[in-house]
Amino acid sequence: MTPLRDNGAAAAPATGASGGSDGSVIERSWETPDAFAVIFDRYADDIHRYIARRLGSDTADDLMAETFVIAFQRRRRYDPAHPHARPWLYGIATNLIGRHRRDEARRLRALSRVASLAPGTEHDGPEDGVAERLSGGSHSALAGALAGLPARYRDVLLVIAWGELDYEEAAQALSVPVGTVRSRLHRARTRLRKALAAAGHPTSTAPQGDRSWMS
Repeated sequence: MTPLRDNGAAAAPATGASGGSDGSVIERSWETPDAFAVIFDRYADDIHRYIARRLGSDTADDLMAETFVIAFQRRRRYDPAHPHARPWLYGIATNLIGRHRRDEARRLRALSRVASLAPGTEHDGPEDGVAERLSGGSHSALAGALAGLPARYRDVLLVIAWGELDYEEAAQALSVPVGTVRSRLHRARTRLRKALAAAGHPTSTAPQGDRSWMS
């Protein structure tokens, strides 16, 4: 998984071949609707990948398209002072995923039945490498533990781990305070650790390297 930005670092405005921050592109699309295609080109693959990891590729095709239809319809509500549209788009996608909670939980439980953790593999924590361990072939203990998380905890964990949002972006995406993001993330980590330990897969409590995004 691509390393996440440090939470304290300000990211440069998203720009593409057509130029301009996301905010300026969306503002331009108010009068020139075709300009919104730039936002689709910048983020469609990322949004599809995020949804597919949670619900599978077939559902992701429809929900990715719906995410951008909704974003287009709501583009006049977007504050162009925000240079990055990523949190906004991930928030829409996560809300759509919320309509499929049972499908997501069933998918994770199914993965937990058909896969097992690779022997001899050690990880800093249950959330580290979560994308790699669930993409293509899940590991049973982690998939089962994720299935058992309350939806609000799973959303925070996965929008950070798979959406690669920092705390402030996750808060914007989920429409909650940053403190709530931190609290839910801490509770998600704690529950995952306990669930994995109970399944016979204890994890290190001393993460190595820069894991500030999960602290």
